[in-house]
Amino acid sequence: MFLHKPETAIPVFRPDTEDSPFRAYMTTQLPEGLWTTGLCECYGDVPNCLFTSICPCITMGRNSEIINRGEISCRSASLLHLATGVVLFGWIFGSKNRTKLRQHFSLPESPLPDWCAHLLCMWCTLCQEHRELRTRGADPSLGWEANLSKWLKDGLTPPIVVPRMVTSTLKIID
Repeated sequence: MFLHKPETAIPVFRPDTEDSPFRAYMTTQLPEGLWTTGLCECYGDVPNCLFTSICPCITMGRNSEIINRGEISCRSASLLHLATGVVLFGWIFGSKNRTKLRQHFSLPESPLPDWCAHLLCMWCTLCQEHRELRTRGADPSLGWEANLSKWLKDGLTPPIVVPRMVTSTLKIID
């Protein structure tokens, strides 16, 4: 009932090629298809771990705004998570976001299925998603619009590239 069909991961993150003008900004090569931190490595970002333990709905909102490319605001996602969490269904919303995050970066569904990770250890899962977004170039605490402006100002390619966004971004630049 709760198990979902395996989805084909469609990577929408494409590292720049070696002849790209953005190559100078790439300092380290991130592992393709692997999480950069483990599920229980909260000690890697202690401030976020403490914040998430007190206000998981805000961390969920921040992550969700980046994962959904600004289509849902941090406030709306936080309220949705709070409302569904009160009736013990917050893991459904969380697992959908985790699935999208995995698809953006072609990450494996491990060590647990997305729904199971959010159901059994929501705090660790939210912290891991936050760390992954930060490692891959997005700061969830800034929000989608601020991250997008920062990337454009610095001349960087946003880490989450979606065909319809590339078109609208190019229109802004031209």
